[in-house]
Amino acid sequence: MLAIRLQRRGKKKQPVYRVIVSEKHKDTQAGSLEILGHYNPLVKPSKIVLKVDRIKYWISVGAQPSNTVFNLLVKEGVIKGDKKKSVTITNKRQGKIDASNTEKIKKEADAKAKALEEKEAKKIAAETEKAEAKKVEAEKAKTEETPKEEEIKTEEIEKTPAVEDKAETPKTEEVIKEEKVETPEEDVKTEGVKTETVDKEVEKSK
Repeated sequence: MLAIRLQRRGKKKQPVYRVIVSEKHKDTQAGSLEILGHYNPLVKPSKIVLKVDRIKYWISVGAQPSNTVFNLLVKEGVIKGDKKKSVTITNKRQGKIDASNTEKIKKEADAKAKALEEKEAKKIAAETEKAEAKKVEAEKAKTEETPKEEEIKTEEIEKTPAVEDKAETPKTEEVIKEEKVETPEEDVKTEGVKTETVDKEVEKSK
């Protein structure tokens, strides 16, 4: 069975490909029946040169293009159709890809969880700051109210002594008057006692 496929040429890490027709069971580096074109993927835009008539001839004879060559022919308009999957992945490689994908998913999930935690921490910090600000404002309001109360109390204290003084002053005057009134009576009594004692002594002397 014939196949139209790519034959790698060029230097290391600088591949250039030939489009060849060869037996499918043979290695691509073995002999080929015909060279149908050249393909250089390193140039931008990629350079491809094809012998369209010979490619159509070999396809009509029964040669089957590989998936990569088929996609190139569809891109160049030689063949009409949908592109095919040209890359085959082994089970080992697929397992590595799945492992890397799971690691990426875990990292993304961890990053999302950290972001959520940071947001929650920021919210909590903002709420605590607001609560502290409210407390400070309440304390300030209390401190502003207390001096007013103290001033009112001091004013009341200043007023009350004056009333007491006014109430006490009449009492002191009355006491003084009473004392003045009482003193003459005491003097009279003492004088009466003295006169009686003097009279008794005179009588005795007689």
